[in-house]
Amino acid sequence: MKLKITILFLCSIFTIMVCVNSSQAYDLPAVNLGLTSFLDGGPPAGPGFYLSQYFQYWTSDNFKDKNGKDLLPSFADEDLDVWISATQFIYQSDQKILLDGKWGMNLIIPLVNIDLTYDVNNNFFPKDNGGGLGDILVGPFIQWDPIMGKNGPVFMHRIELQMLFPTGKYDDDRELNPGSNFFSFNPYWAGTLFITPKWTTSIRFHYLWNAKNHDPNRLKGNVDDTQAGQAIHANFTTAYQVLPNLHLGINGYYLKQITDNKVEGHDVSDGGGKERVLGIGPGGVYHFSQEDHLFFNLYFESAAQNRPEGTRFNMRWVHHF
Repeated sequence: MKLKITILFLCSIFTIMVCVNSSQAYDLPAVNLGLTSFLDGGPPAGPGFYLSQYFQYWTSDNFKDKNGKDLLPSFADEDLDVWISATQFIYQSDQKILLDGKWGMNLIIPLVNIDLTYDVNNNFFPKDNGGGLGDILVGPFIQWDPIMGKNGPVFMHRIELQMLFPTGKYDDDRELNPGSNFFSFNPYWAGTLFITPKWTTSIRFHYLWNAKNHDPNRLKGNVDDTQAGQAIHANFTTAYQVLPNLHLGINGYYLKQITDNKVEGHDVSDGGGKERVLGIGPGGVYHFSQEDHLFFNLYFESAAQNRPEGTRFNMRWVHHF
C-alpha cells in the first residue's frame, strides 16, 4: 500500500514538473492550417459575393514538448478531438484601387468544439473548455486580375490584412479554449501558378503577431499577462486536372514560431515554448459549376514541437452568388 501511494505521489510530482516546464507552450491562437488549399490565388468566379462553409476535424493522441517528444507521461493516454465549423462571407469588388488591384472584404465566424480525455484523472493535465464561439476573423484584401497567357490564366494572387478578434469562449482555468483571449494580426499573400492549363501550384504565406493575454491560464502561475511569440505559417498545394470537373493533388501546411513567448513583458529566453508542425497529405477539389466548388483535404502531421500532433481532415464548400 505504501509503495502504491509512493508511486502515485511521484507520478503527480512528475506531471506537475512537466506541465510547469511546458507552461509557455501551446500559446499560439488557432490559425489557417490547411483550411485553404488548391487554386488559392483568386476567386473561382470573379467579383461578387461568396459564401464558404468549412468543416474540419482534428484528432491527436500525442502532445509534444520542445524536443518533439511526448509531453505527458504514458499513463495519461491523452485523446484530443476538435471539431470546427466556420462560415465565411466574402465580397470581391470590381473597383480598382492599387496597381489595378480590386478591394474586397473577408469575414469568418467559427464554432469550435474541443474534447480532451485521459485514462487517468489528474488536475495538472491540460483541460479543455468544451464548445463555443471561436475568434472572429476580419480581413480587407486586394485581389489582382489573373495574368493571362495564350491558353488561359498563368498567375493570380492577392494580399489580405487578416485580424483575429478575441470574441471566442475562454476560461483561464482551461488550457484548450475555443478563443485565445487576445488580438492577433495575421496578414498573408496567396498566389496560384498555372504550370500548364491542367497543372497548378498554390501557396499562401502568413505572418502572425499576437497581443498580450491579460488573463493567462492557470498553468502560467500568478502572473498578470503573457504574450505568445510571433510565427510564420504557410499552406502549399499542387494539383492536376484529372477530369473536366476534378482536380487531385497534394496539400500541406507548415507553422513555425520565430520569437519567444513573453511573461509580463520578459522573453522566455530558453526558446522552449516555440511551436512547430508540418502537415502533408492528399486532397482535391470538385467543380460542380463555376459557382459551386467542394474542396477536401487530409493532412498527416509530423515534426511537432510544443503542440499536439495528429491528423486533420477538412472540407470546404464555396458558392458564388
